[in-house]
Amino acid sequence: MRFKSIVAYDGWNYAGWQKQANALGIQEVIEKALAKILQSDCTVVASGRTDAKVHAKGQVFHFDGKDIPANRYQQALNTLLPKDIRIVQVEPVDDDFHARFSAVSKQYDFICTRDQVDPFSYRYKQIIWSNFDVAAMKAGAAYLLGEHDFTSFSSSRIDERKPRVKTISSIEIQEKDQDVVTSFIGSGFLRYQVRMMMGTLIEVGKHRLEPEDVKRILEAKNKEACRYNAQPQGLCLMKVNY
Repeated sequence: MRFKSIVAYDGWNYAGWQKQANALGIQEVIEKALAKILQSDCTVVASGRTDAKVHAKGQVFHFDGKDIPANRYQQALNTLLPKDIRIVQVEPVDDDFHARFSAVSKQYDFICTRDQVDPFSYRYKQIIWSNFDVAAMKAGAAYLLGEHDFTSFSSSRIDERKPRVKTISSIEIQEKDQDVVTSFIGSGFLRYQVRMMMGTLIEVGKHRLEPEDVKRILEAKNKEACRYNAQPQGLCLMKVNY
């Protein structure tokens, strides 16, 4: 029987979502907890990977398990998992549901802050140490909207056969007290794409780049065109839509 689960996690202590040989990934922690519940190995499939230190409030994964009530899975998992990984919801789904391939869009939020004395900033936000022009950021972000080849904002380790064309439907940038929260909603994102777009917009906000430079980098369709990458702890996967 297939189940869909929403999980929230603080990624600071983990090497990302994916199970790894020489580091602890969140996937491995959840699979070990499920194995205890089911008394057998269990593989979980997520909507996508998150990098080391990246957080999530709405990551989604599916797994195939025994016919146990969904709320029992949630209770048992939250009993076994560390406190920085919380199961928000578990529900039964059709056998053809796939956490990754059934997704139609995702929302990532990135938080920058001018608050240099808040001790929580260092773990959940990127601190901006200079003046920050939000209007310039919004002008630069406009060039990223729509369907584009985002090769310039992708990791060099991405398989060359993987499509680079993605659609970004919304980028909202809001000031909240000393924070600047940028929300990206898109059909999907390449590895490091959100962090590289955000890193570029931060440079625009600092007036180290002009808004038009975002367009120039995007149209280059060259992985060497962008050398900016925002800090991972400022990024959070908020929601996956199906």
